[in-house]
Amino acid sequence: MSNALRITPVEGRADLDAFVDLPWSIYADDPYWVPPLKAEVKALLNPRQNPWFGHGELQLFLARRGEEVVGRISAHIDHLWIERYPGQGHWGLFEAKDVEAAAALIAAAEDWLRAKGIGQAVGPFSLSIWDEPGLLIDGFEEKPMVMMGHHRPAYEGWVEAAGYTKVKDLHTFALDIRIDMIPVIDKLIQLGEKNPRIRIRDVDKSKFDEEAAIILDILNDAWSDNWGYIPLTDAEIAYAGKKLKPIIVEDLVKIAEVDGEAVAFMLTIPDINELIADLDGKLLPFGWAKLHWRLRRPITSRVRVPLMGVRKSHQKGRMATQLAFMMIEFTRRVCVDKYGINWGEFGWVLEDNQGMMSIAQLPGAGTNHTYRVYEKTL
Repeated sequence: MSNALRITPVEGRADLDAFVDLPWSIYADDPYWVPPLKAEVKALLNPRQNPWFGHGELQLFLARRGEEVVGRISAHIDHLWIERYPGQGHWGLFEAKDVEAAAALIAAAEDWLRAKGIGQAVGPFSLSIWDEPGLLIDGFEEKPMVMMGHHRPAYEGWVEAAGYTKVKDLHTFALDIRIDMIPVIDKLIQLGEKNPRIRIRDVDKSKFDEEAAIILDILNDAWSDNWGYIPLTDAEIAYAGKKLKPIIVEDLVKIAEVDGEAVAFMLTIPDINELIADLDGKLLPFGWAKLHWRLRRPITSRVRVPLMGVRKSHQKGRMATQLAFMMIEFTRRVCVDKYGINWGEFGWVLEDNQGMMSIAQLPGAGTNHTYRVYEKTL
């Protein structure tokens, strides 16, 4: 059989399995890659499971030489994104073994988008900005935390060679949470603790749906002006809640109230990658039992803050900063004193989100990963 490169759409179960399995050969010698659960990847791509398909359409592609799969990519359109960013489509889930496969895959994704009337390609997104956005361009020698991607260093050059330029950089910050706040921040926190108008509380998992609704309402308000923001649908909120509930630790998720109104939140989650790293992506025959047992007490050596927000009505002035640092400090105390957790990650944070970038510059913190989102006019 010819070894010429072939790009074909994914059709049927065997192709889908090949698409999902490819990273195991791409990252076979990479000690920093964490194998995802294959069932989770397939659920992401399944229209019967993932409510993203209620407003999105997707095509997957494989690159082959002979019988060997040498690359993959997705091309997709999010109609909620198009309402805010007309004419833009996406690609993602990109992996390739060489530059020839990379170029051909990107071209195939672009052709599919053009045929759908799309004039600008933006990516990578796998599948949406709420999943794993951006291409890792810095921070390859550290295992990614939960819900963050890991890529080969060569991909940056391959994507740029295809004519893509930067849209935004997204940063994550690692911090040694054993380090106390600097005096000026600590004083701000102490003043907040003495303020009878302010209450920082834990979430109550017995009222999970109610608490989730509060957090997502704040999120929708706080993030609505950010680049890339797309509101989650009711179905997506329910889906996300179902996935997050098993890993929610009540005293690691904070809601800030001012005069009895919930105005800010901070979601801190255990680094579930630690709990799945040795499962090699498989829940059968015994992986599901191991994971179920570990999730009974999902405390890990690292935690991540993927989401944080303050209502627009409270974003101006000192109180927004005060509430943010109070939630961070209260969570830090719980992590160190109760759970013995020493390391955390904050992000991702948009490079031009000055408020969050300043908050992320905590004592003992430093940028540990940078992810880049690219664009190209088709």
